[in-house]
Amino acid sequence: MPSDARTRAHDIPPDVLAVLVLPDPAVILEDQRRGALCVWDKTPLTLATAVDLGELDSPIGRWWPRSCPACVADRAHRGLLEHAPGCEACRKQPSPGEPTVCETARVLYRLVKEGRRHG
Repeated sequence: MPSDARTRAHDIPPDVLAVLVLPDPAVILEDQRRGALCVWDKTPLTLATAVDLGELDSPIGRWWPRSCPACVADRAHRGLLEHAPGCEACRKQPSPGEPTVCETARVLYRLVKEGRRHG
């Protein structure tokens, strides 16, 4: 899949970022805050490999977290397992083959699929 088809920051709603549990920008490396290294495992990133997690504000200033595909897939999978049991929309799972009505679950599932495909 070309890098322009990969999930971009504007495709990841703030409630999904909360489920992914980004690290505290005050305790990570500057290269992780500026998106040169994966925000979770410090893997070097390129435009073709990075999953852009947006431009965020923090008490220490703006930062631009990005992830490698494997880490975002892992975090999204964990997040989906934690999110779904407490989500009314997720508990009312549609028939097999029908998409869930929960946007958070839909984005997390997409991140898992994309990350495992490219990781």
